[in-house]
Amino acid sequence: MNFNSKNPFLNTKTFSTAVSKNDQVHQTTILDYNDEMTLSGTINKSLILFLLLTASAIVIWWLTFNGMNPMVPAIGGAVVGLILVVISAFKPQYSPYLAPGYALFEGLFIGGISAIFEAMYPGIVIQAVGATFVTFMICLGLYKYKIVKVTEQFKSVVVAATLAIATYYLISWVFSMFTSFVPVHYGGSWMSIGISVFVIVIAALNLFLDFDRIEKGAEQKMPKYMEWYGAMGLMITLVWLYIEFLRLLSKLNSKN
Repeated sequence: MNFNSKNPFLNTKTFSTAVSKNDQVHQTTILDYNDEMTLSGTINKSLILFLLLTASAIVIWWLTFNGMNPMVPAIGGAVVGLILVVISAFKPQYSPYLAPGYALFEGLFIGGISAIFEAMYPGIVIQAVGATFVTFMICLGLYKYKIVKVTEQFKSVVVAATLAIATYYLISWVFSMFTSFVPVHYGGSWMSIGISVFVIVIAALNLFLDFDRIEKGAEQKMPKYMEWYGAMGLMITLVWLYIEFLRLLSKLNSKN
């Protein structure tokens, strides 16, 4: 069974719907390199989104520690960010406009959540940021030097595990909303910590799938807007990874 990246922005179906420049080469068609997706272009777009998200998060962080309730911008940012994700998943050609908006609103969410965790466990945010950055660099290095190869079997395992995590989180959330059920990943038990470690591993493995789809998109000479689309998808995975690190570190701190 052939699985693709769980990240909705980086799956094979989405990339295949964007017309490859290679498929447009016929008769006397002349291609403009500036209209093609490139690795360098996607990297630049990723940096822009990262800066926008960071700037937005810093503003909320500052406002929170000056008396503002961070829950309102955090929830609002998460909701609007999700809406932009869904729109972009169906309309990737709008990514040049939606991706920056996603970064700004997701920054509200990240800034609010980070401020809450920092207030409870001083120093946890810098630890989570460092862990996310190190994980990203390690995964990028392993992928670049072909130490880890993204095969179809690799994709199948990672996506199946990601789907299982998403299903478990959804069911746990529904049960906890309407019953007194307490999900096992709540609290600071060793079982809960183990689940967080597992989720972090799967999130990190999703980075390899993201790198693979971005690289293949560039090789297939996808349209230029797919750079924003790929960068946005990569940011989604990094945000997920960062949040999971925050949760793991909070559990470890609660045991001290």
